[in-house]
Amino acid sequence: MKKSLLLIIVSVAVLCSAMVEAQEPFYKGKTITIIVGTKAGDVYDLYPRMLSDYFTKYIPGNPNVIVQNVPGAASLIAANQVYNVAKPDGLTIGAIYPALYFEQLIKRPEVKFDWNKFGWIGSTVTSNHLMYMRSDTPYKTFEDVRKASTAPNCGASGVTSTGYYMPKLVEETTGAKFDIVSGYVSGQDIDLAVERGELQCRAFTITAYFAREPFITWRKKGFAHVLFQTGQKRDQRVKDAPTIYELMDQYKTPQGGRQLAKVVLASGEFGRPLVTPPGVPADRLKILRDAFNKAMNDPGIKSDAEKRRLELDPATGEELETLAKEVMASPPDVIQRVQKLLGK
Repeated sequence: MKKSLLLIIVSVAVLCSAMVEAQEPFYKGKTITIIVGTKAGDVYDLYPRMLSDYFTKYIPGNPNVIVQNVPGAASLIAANQVYNVAKPDGLTIGAIYPALYFEQLIKRPEVKFDWNKFGWIGSTVTSNHLMYMRSDTPYKTFEDVRKASTAPNCGASGVTSTGYYMPKLVEETTGAKFDIVSGYVSGQDIDLAVERGELQCRAFTITAYFAREPFITWRKKGFAHVLFQTGQKRDQRVKDAPTIYELMDQYKTPQGGRQLAKVVLASGEFGRPLVTPPGVPADRLKILRDAFNKAMNDPGIKSDAEKRRLELDPATGEELETLAKEVMASPPDVIQRVQKLLGK
C-alpha cells in the first residue's frame, strides 16, 4: 500500500514538473545572438544594437540579446554563417546587407545561401541612398561627371554594397562613368580613404549620411556635397540633388534600363533586414516577428532613434518574404543585365 502511494506521488510530481516545463516560454533563460555583418559603430551595427534593448521586452521569457560583429565581403561572410552554421532554433539572427540577393542572382560561387529560404523577421528602415562627392573635386554636378575625361574614384566594400552597385547602376542608365575601388572592410574605412584623398566619392544610405560622424562635421565644413539620390522623390535634407528617376528621365533611359533599376533598387525596400537561418520552427519565427513589430512601435525606441539621429520606417517579415520571392523570380533577361552590371 505504501509503495503504491509513493509511486502515485512520484508520478504526480513528474507530471506536474512536465506540465510546468511545457508552459514555460522557450526563450526564458536563453540568449539570442544577433550577428551583424559589419564593424561595430557602422550604422548597420547601430540599428540592431538599439533594437536589442526593446526586442527582448516583447519576447515571452525575456531572453538576453547580444550583438556579435562578423564584418567582411559586404556582409556575405555573416550571411553564410547564419545560413549554414547557426542552429535553426530561433536563437541566432543575422543583420545583413539588403542587396545580397544580387550575389545569388548572378550565381557567385561564394554564395552559400538561398535568399528565399531565410526566415524574415523585419527591417528597421527603408534605405534610400545617395552619393557624396568631395567638394574640392571638379565634379560639382552630375553633368560634370558625365562630361569628365577622368572618372572619379568611389569606394566599396563589395559588389553587394551600395558603394559598388549604385554607381554601376547609374553608369548603365545614364552614361556617367565611375571607377570603383572595392575591398574595403567597412564604410568607415571608405570614409577615411576619402578624407585622405585616396577616393573622391561613396554611395550609401541617406540615413547613415545624417546619423553620424564624420558626415555631420563634413556638412558643416562643406567638405562634401550630394551628387544624386535614389528615392522616388527628393529627400528634403538633400533637396538640391536629383533622384535617379529624374536622371533616367533626363537622359532618356530605355525600358530595359528601367527594369534593371527596379530590381536593383528593391534593395532599398529590404532596408536593414533581420533574418534567421532556414528551418526555424514557425511558432518561434512568429514570436520574433511579433516582438520586432511591437518593438518598432514602442515609444521608447522612437525617442531613442531620434536622439541617435536614426530614422525608423519598418517593414514586416511578411513584406520582406514577399519581396524576396519577387526579386528571385526576375526574368532571365533582367538577370543577365544584373550579371553585366556586377561584372559577372
